[in-house]
Amino acid sequence: MNPPTRLFDFPRYQLSKKPLSVSLASKRNGVWVEISTQNYVDTADNLSLGLMELGIKPDDKIALISTNNRFEWNFCDIAIMQCGAINVPVYPTASEEDYIYIFNDAEVKICFVSDKDLYDKVMRIQPHVPTLARVYVFDDVEGLPNYKEVVDLGKKSAKKPELESIMQSIKPEQLATLIYTSGTTGRPKGVMLSHQNIASNVMNCTDRLPTSEGGVALSFLPMCHIYERMLNYLYCYNFVSIYYAESLETIGDNLREVKPTIFTAVPRLLEKVFVKIMDKGAALTGIKRALFFWAVSLAEEYDVKGKSAIYHFKLKIARKLIFSKWKEALGGRVLAVASGAAALNPRLSRIFLAAGINIQEGYGLTETSPVIAVNCPKNDGTRIGTVGRPINQCEVKIADDGEILVKGPNVMMGYYKKPELTAEVIDSDGFFHTGDIGEMVEGQYLKITDRKKEIFKTSGGKYITPQIMENKFKESRFIEQIMVIGENEKHPAALIQPDFVFLKQWCERKGIEYTSNAEIIKDERVIKRFQQEIDKYNESFGNWERIKKFELTPDVWSIEAGHLTPTMKLRRKVILKLYDNLYKKIYA
Repeated sequence: MNPPTRLFDFPRYQLSKKPLSVSLASKRNGVWVEISTQNYVDTADNLSLGLMELGIKPDDKIALISTNNRFEWNFCDIAIMQCGAINVPVYPTASEEDYIYIFNDAEVKICFVSDKDLYDKVMRIQPHVPTLARVYVFDDVEGLPNYKEVVDLGKKSAKKPELESIMQSIKPEQLATLIYTSGTTGRPKGVMLSHQNIASNVMNCTDRLPTSEGGVALSFLPMCHIYERMLNYLYCYNFVSIYYAESLETIGDNLREVKPTIFTAVPRLLEKVFVKIMDKGAALTGIKRALFFWAVSLAEEYDVKGKSAIYHFKLKIARKLIFSKWKEALGGRVLAVASGAAALNPRLSRIFLAAGINIQEGYGLTETSPVIAVNCPKNDGTRIGTVGRPINQCEVKIADDGEILVKGPNVMMGYYKKPELTAEVIDSDGFFHTGDIGEMVEGQYLKITDRKKEIFKTSGGKYITPQIMENKFKESRFIEQIMVIGENEKHPAALIQPDFVFLKQWCERKGIEYTSNAEIIKDERVIKRFQQEIDKYNESFGNWERIKKFELTPDVWSIEAGHLTPTMKLRRKVILKLYDNLYKKIYA
């Protein structure tokens, strides 16, 4: 079989070249349930036939919503696309208002959900979505229609020749999926991605994958996001078994069980992992504690080039005595951790790379299917503080105003039903305007400096790049989240969500009573300690950039509460609205 050009080709390619006994695996009731490549293809085929029996035609839209990653998602994904329908993945955390908008905009006919809570949520909006005829559940819930009913319908179908005819007729350039961007403002936009968009991205990322046949991936970032979804096709193409973590809370256990060779992460998760490691180090005593912090201090000086033989000798000792335990905590076999969706703090990248943990920071957008560039240990392909070299067939240029422009087969077809918005972001030469500001380091490694829309001026006319500043301040153990503010104001300031777990520990050590988050942030001793942190990290910036005032917020910033997008980016307008009183207090 030739290399895949359509997304439903990927499991068939695996089946023809090297069928796996474990292609996909999910954990049920404490036991891993493993699915072979043959089972994967057969189930997807029966689902396709079942959908056709229910009247689904090419170009019909089917929504797919799951609270966690599981192999049923893959079955449905392949089944939907190979009968010519369009997969519309939706975030489980999206509001009911967004569900109504997305379902009506896409004219969704059938919806698959993972569990009863999502079923109930979709049923609440069904009266507002005239096209939505059926909803099926993955979990076995008494009284609710189960996706296996569609599989069973397909097993009895006589439409196999029709399905094969449809599959043969589907061209790589055709629409495969409609992904509604979570966005930081406004209504979601439907990004139209073709089979070719995503399949080309898979092919052009294969040389950046440092794992061979027989590899094992642990997957836990949302499959409804193109980042994790594309990587699933990439794993499938490269004969890597995919295990789905039970939840974000069980990742530590799942890493030790599965012992993956690769997994993906967002920077916030890596920050949390690092904090846990540092907490364990701080709890050590005597020579063990001294060795731990010596190793971390050594790692902070790491770079991929230019270090002396003496430094590498010391690092070898640190890796054997200290960092080997860090690798064991990740399962002991990790060849790569792919980091994306937001900027990774260079200090963290430096420390993990020094520890022998290959963090591969990359960059992309939903509109680019998604990868534009990614670091790679091969061929001198890593530069700390950058997102690596652009992938093959992806042309990157920097506009006069610093904006990153991208052209290639991975660039989207456009925004669904929004030709005017499409024309705003894809110019006449075919370059997609990313909205990110960047530069090329050494003429070949892409460095992201900020979001074009997030850079602002103070009333004194000085430019502020908040993302760079926020990443620096988040190095503090006290700061979980921070948003730099001050557009058209006389100076920059910040809204800060403390790391309440660490703050509670600090209060215990200092003999400060901790009654609640809301009360502790009013304590003058706590405010004074945060001021020390702000003063420390302010030293990294010019006088006009330094945070002059800050306010602590009592809430944990979350996706559910609206502070963050599903990929953990700040929803700046929402945060400003939520803490308007604190903003006014700062600039009164």
